[in-house]
Amino acid sequence: MRVPLYQAKAEFFRMLGHPARIRVLELLQHGPVAVRDLLADIEIEPSSLSQQLAVLRRAGIVVSIREGSTVSYALAGGDVAELLRAARRILTELLAGQNQLLVELQQTDGAPPVPAATDQSAAETVR
Repeated sequence: MRVPLYQAKAEFFRMLGHPARIRVLELLQHGPVAVRDLLADIEIEPSSLSQQLAVLRRAGIVVSIREGSTVSYALAGGDVAELLRAARRILTELLAGQNQLLVELQQTDGAPPVPAATDQSAAETVR
């Protein structure tokens, strides 16, 4: 039985729906990273990282590279990095829009204004 495209997309996004997996993908955007370095940056248990890497590997999003006793991971293709950049742009726009709404609400409420975040600070929040 053939899976509809919308269902395949939903399963793809569900697979990405774990903070540790997203963090791994962010760290791999600039090239292969050794597992020990991923562990240091993500600060989760080795078994949990192994589990999350296995999910990404089975999905074909990352590949493992063994050099002697060192295992590294890399993105299987550049499209995932572009997807993460697109997500960052979308989140930045959403946060900037929410900040503008907050300012407008405070002005109509008579509440003291909260300093508006600049686009730069909204972008920093997303990182």
